[in-house]
Amino acid sequence: MPDRTAPSPQPVPPAGEAARTPPAALSARVLDRLTAVTGVTESPTPWAELTGETFPGQVGSVRYFTGSGPVASVVHISLVVPAIGLDSHMVFAFGAADGPLPHFTLDAVHTGEGYAFHLDLVQRADLASHPLYTDTVYGPLTAAHGSAAEIPGLTPAAIGPRQRALMSPWMLVHRADEAALRAVGPLAESYLQHWLTLAGAFPSGAADEVKDTDLADRDRRLRSALFSREIDPVWAQVDRLLGAATTDALRGLLITGGPAGTARDDA
Repeated sequence: MPDRTAPSPQPVPPAGEAARTPPAALSARVLDRLTAVTGVTESPTPWAELTGETFPGQVGSVRYFTGSGPVASVVHISLVVPAIGLDSHMVFAFGAADGPLPHFTLDAVHTGEGYAFHLDLVQRADLASHPLYTDTVYGPLTAAHGSAAEIPGLTPAAIGPRQRALMSPWMLVHRADEAALRAVGPLAESYLQHWLTLAGAFPSGAADEVKDTDLADRDRRLRSALFSREIDPVWAQVDRLLGAATTDALRGLLITGGPAGTARDDA
């Protein structure tokens, strides 16, 4: 019989990831696959190197991609400040404003308190009144969502109901130890693979069901709330690192899908 007291084998990082921290490796793996499959094009921004007044030198970076199909834009924001133990990496892939494709999001973070992650497909229409959309977009995630409870070292993160209301019931948001964060990799890949399948060919029946929704208007309002200072306290922490002006510029990039002054800046 197997020794049930022996530790479970941990996933082995792919070659080239050994020098990266676990949050950086997870976000890079997701970003690389996402951009390769969707064929989005990287565009320059003013924030290839993020700097602030509190700490000398570079404290982060932004990568920004655009697409002409169902995937409108992809934003990757990293904030890395060893002096305060911050290692934060966010990937957000936005569906077209007038389309039904949910937004893919992954956050992977390490602070002095440990690791944490957030993973979701952000809904584009009311789920309760669109059952076919719900079953199509989220039904295939149910098994992966449930398997998070089986990963030792994961504990649900404390976020308020106001923030939860902006996401989907299939959201995963947990604190983790290092082994647990590495074990999250297959979950992230499951969510991403399903999202890529939807991006490649969104089922027509589910798309037809949400035609009663003004998708572009709902998305503007959703993203304004999702990246709101009033709702998400993380922006106050980013303020202290980057300053209010840069923080607002990054919020604008996420809300509108483009840097201020570009064609995609429709706020």
